[in-house]
Amino acid sequence: MPNLRLSLENRPENVLLVRRALGGVAETLGVDALTLNDISTAVSEACNNVVQHAYGGGPGPMEVEVYVEPDGLRVIVRDHGSGIRPRFDAGTSEQAIGGIGLPLMLALASRVEFGDPEGEGTEVRLEFEAAHSQAAPMPEGGSWTRRVASGGEEIVIDIAPAALVRTVLPRVVCALAARARFSIDGIADAQVLADSLAVHTGSVISATHLSLAISLEQRALDLRISPILTGHALDGVGSVLDRLAERYTVTPDGTSDVLAVRLAESR
Repeated sequence: MPNLRLSLENRPENVLLVRRALGGVAETLGVDALTLNDISTAVSEACNNVVQHAYGGGPGPMEVEVYVEPDGLRVIVRDHGSGIRPRFDAGTSEQAIGGIGLPLMLALASRVEFGDPEGEGTEVRLEFEAAHSQAAPMPEGGSWTRRVASGGEEIVIDIAPAALVRTVLPRVVCALAARARFSIDGIADAQVLADSLAVHTGSVISATHLSLAISLEQRALDLRISPILTGHALDGVGSVLDRLAERYTVTPDGTSDVLAVRLAESR
């Protein structure tokens, strides 16, 4: 069970979003800036391969999973397209893959492996040594239903446990507000709201993880946050939502609630 999973489309701008999310994980763990830069650079190279090569230049799903381990991080970047396999030169022991910077990944990660997810596409598995100055957060058992992004501008992020919600959610929301061309004031409002939601929802998750689905359009973001304990979706954040959200709703979903929030600026 990963600590963080992003299901998104293979857009170039989503590579930056992955880096933002990794920054949130590193903040929670106390990973130093130099190590984070190495991790982000190597993972970006794997994501760029999906953007450039996995679907012949067209759109397709990209999945990134981050696992916090006792002495480092393990990151899996997965596509469901044609992918690119390692090519072995019969005359040397070196591997080379055109266009994805494999030598850079090999230099920055302690281990790099390639695999086939369920017989299609490519998985790039990267392992990094990263000292934790903070206790490593671990999911509290359970399992996640595997999902593939539907494409377009919807992004789904699963986060476990609550400690990571507080650092990952605000970074992602602010990055997407900037992409949606919010004004500086609008991005600041998104930061305040995201911080409030992160602190609040991190304490009222009704499962082993929090799922965040975000859709964006010009100067607007729609967030769906679940699963939240029934009756607690607005505890402590109602006044912030009243002030900063264009609208919000709470919808029952089985044994839990879903909080839907729309942030928007006048065009």
